[in-house]
Amino acid sequence: MEWLRRAACANEDPDLFFPVGTAGPALEDIADAKRICGRCLVAAPCLAWALSTGQTSGVWGGTGEVERAALFRRTRDKAGGKGAATVAKCAP
Repeated sequence: MEWLRRAACANEDPDLFFPVGTAGPALEDIADAKRICGRCLVAAPCLAWALSTGQTSGVWGGTGEVERAALFRRTRDKAGGKGAATVAKCAP
């Protein structure tokens, strides 16, 4: 997890990336977190790690919970049920 030190979120409030709820202020936090991810140089390994470790909450690699669940399902289906571990191998 060497990439974590270079993450754009390293000096941000972690609560921003783990909003409570799915409406109102939580949507604003999610959008703000994704904007930070959008300028992050290590978003790809972050997302790969989140998928390979089954992170179900928060914003990781520019994706929210619903987006990651869909990516995990698609990756699992393509890998023949092996999960998202194959995605982690593709990340820089």
